Amino acid sequence: MAAHIETKEKAEVELKEPKKYKVFLLNDDYTTMDFVVEVLMDIFHKNYAEAVDTMLNIHKKGKGLCGVYTHEIAETKVEEVHRRARANQFPLKATMEEE
Repeated sequence: MAAHIETKEKAEVELKEPKKYKVFLLNDDYTTMDFVVEVLMDIFHKNYAEAVDTMLNIHKKGKGLCGVYTHEIAETKVEEVHRRARANQFPLKATMEEE
C-alpha cells in the first residue's frame, strides 16, 4: 500500500487596489444644459442639485469631474455618454484619466 503524500505550497498573493480613473464631461457650444443634467443623473447617478452644480462647473471651466471608477466602469460610462449624445444628435464628449 503506497502512502499518500500531499504537498501544499503556500502561494503568497499580494492584492492591490485596482487603479481608479476619473471621468470628465467636456464643454461644447451645442449640447444643451438640460441634456447634460439628464446625462449626469442617468449615467452618473447624481441627484438634480449635484447634476446642476456639475453641469455649471463644466460650462464655466471647460470640463467637470463626474466620478471616479475602476477602468472597466469608467470606460463603460464614457461609451454610454457618447452613445446617448449621438442618439440625441449632440457632440458631448467624455474622457477618462488615471487618478
